[in-house]
Amino acid sequence: MKPSLSFLIASMFIAYVVFAITVVLVYEPRPEDRSWQERQEFNHRMLSEITIGQSIASIRQKMGRADFTEAKATADANFQIMFYRTHHVKSDGKTTKDECTPLLFKDDQLIAWGQETYDQFLQIPILNVVIESTPAVNSQPTSVEQEQSASSQQQ
Repeated sequence: MKPSLSFLIASMFIAYVVFAITVVLVYEPRPEDRSWQERQEFNHRMLSEITIGQSIASIRQKMGRADFTEAKATADANFQIMFYRTHHVKSDGKTTKDECTPLLFKDDQLIAWGQETYDQFLQIPILNVVIESTPAVNSQPTSVEQEQSASSQQQ
C-alpha cells in the first residue's frame, strides 16, 4: 500500500472513533425514546426536582410527554392532570394509571402531585354550561322579503 492511502484509512478510522465517542458521551435521548424501565427511573428522579407553581411547559420540557392526560374546566379555573410512569405494578406490557404519579395543574400551574391527587381531581365539579343558539325571530318581514314574496306570487 502507498503511504498516503494508509494515512487516509487511518485518518478515517480515527475520525469515526472520535465521532462515536462524542455521540455516546453527549447524546441524551428524550424521555419518550427510552425503554419503560429507563423512563420509569427517569420520571421518579425528576419528581424530586419539581416544585409547586411550575408551568405545564416546564414540566413537559423536563419530563417529556405524559403517559396519560385528562382535563376539565370549572367556573373559576381550568384543571389538567398528567400521569407519569414512576413504578411497576404488573408485567403486562402496558402502562396503566396505577403505575403512574399524577401531577395536577390549575390554570397551567402545578398545584399538587402524588397518589391522592387524582382523587382530588375527580372531585372537582365540571363546568356545565350549555350555550343555546336560537334563531332570531323577526315578526315583520323586511322590505327585501316582501319584494321576493310578491315576485314569487306573480310567477
